[in-house]
Amino acid sequence: QVQLVESGGGSVQAGGSLRLSCVASGYTSSVNYLGWFRQAPGQEHEGVAVIYTSGGTKYYADSVKGRFTISQDNAKNTVYLQMNSLKPEDTAMYYCVARDGGRLYGHQDKFNSAYYRSWGQGTQVTVSS
Repeated sequence: QVQLVESGGGSVQAGGSLRLSCVASGYTSSVNYLGWFRQAPGQEHEGVAVIYTSGGTKYYADSVKGRFTISQDNAKNTVYLQMNSLKPEDTAMYYCVARDGGRLYGHQDKFNSAYYRSWGQGTQVTVSS
């Protein structure tokens, strides 16, 4: 089992930036994907950004491409989400996720919440206009 703890959420005006952090602990050697999902009130979980930990390949949802950057620090077992040019529609609870199963070959599979067994408690991001 992998434990995930997020930090870095907060309130910001549109156009601003935030950086989320997620520290992983437990059986982290088995993790092959780390990522971020978000959930707005009344909405389903939406995959935002995912990184394949073995090769470092990064994947982004179209809605955040060019504005968000996911990165990892293997020495610290930490994954980051740098969010720039934030918009009010980015307002949501952001969750760090980890997968320790098989390889995901489809782009959309990487943004399917059902494939991630480990979830953090979430950190709130609020963007005001």
